[in-house]
Amino acid sequence: MRYLVTGGAGFIGSHLVERLLADGHRVTVLDDLSTGTNENITSFTGNEAFEFILGSILNAELGDTLISKCDQVYHLAAAVGVKYIMENPVDTIRTNTIGTENILHSCSHYMKKVMIASSSEVYGKAMRLKSGSDGLDEESETVYGSTRIKRWSYATSKALDEFLALAYYHERNLPVVIIRLFNTVGPRQLSNYGMVIPIFVRKALSGEPLPVFGDGSQQRSFTYVGDVVEAMVKIMDCAQAEGQVVNIGNENEITIDELAQLIVTKSGSKSKIVHISYEEAYGIGFEDMARRKPNITKLKNLIDFEPTLGIDEVVEKVIDYYRAI
Repeated sequence: MRYLVTGGAGFIGSHLVERLLADGHRVTVLDDLSTGTNENITSFTGNEAFEFILGSILNAELGDTLISKCDQVYHLAAAVGVKYIMENPVDTIRTNTIGTENILHSCSHYMKKVMIASSSEVYGKAMRLKSGSDGLDEESETVYGSTRIKRWSYATSKALDEFLALAYYHERNLPVVIIRLFNTVGPRQLSNYGMVIPIFVRKALSGEPLPVFGDGSQQRSFTYVGDVVEAMVKIMDCAQAEGQVVNIGNENEITIDELAQLIVTKSGSKSKIVHISYEEAYGIGFEDMARRKPNITKLKNLIDFEPTLGIDEVVEKVIDYYRAI
């Protein structure tokens, strides 16, 4: 198969590309390197089955040309990270909406199957879990704040991506799969854009205080990038997933305070844990959610998925990665 991976020089994208090449496929990556890096794909450049195109999904003509030459598309290119989103709301909205429309339009024209990578941010601040369900399932209602709160520009733009993808599926019969990712972590993830585990690991290894925003009681579920890639590949090959939204995540939870302490312990650091208000961290106009845990029953039913690594093992991998670079 020949795949196009948008955002393939990013954290998750580069791991996906690595997997597809290992499986014997040909892969073209389209990335503008706004949040991806050359370092993530350097090891692939000598592989004749790999091609890198420096460019943006906002360039509809370029995307159309690349899609016409591939068999299937993994669309991962998007604005990422709370810090980036808060600092670049215009780019966030344009990339996530116009860029995704460009990809869907060309995939529909050539009838190429496409996976749209969405986010658990779509749930917004739905802090109360759906009655009778263990975690946020794909049918859980979404709850957003005021349009004055910049954080929700990302959540709503990803929700619009989902609406658009499903519209293409129902109206134009485009084979499309939508995945919602919950806090994917692992080697190659950068701390530049507000990703909590890389930030904590880098601070711990340098002996600096670990900055916990808010009171630290907020709960999150983290998923190893290798498990996410495995799920993505299997879901793409699953005919029953077409026209579906599917959560990909790990159902185990940890508070941010507990996470910070775990990283201090695992790294053997003497770093202190300090609490910083959201206003001090991001300025006025930021909201967070107390809890975000996925229900992955649908994923398990579709591909018999079970995460292979827990948070302890993932933290150890990230610590090893940052010690080596």
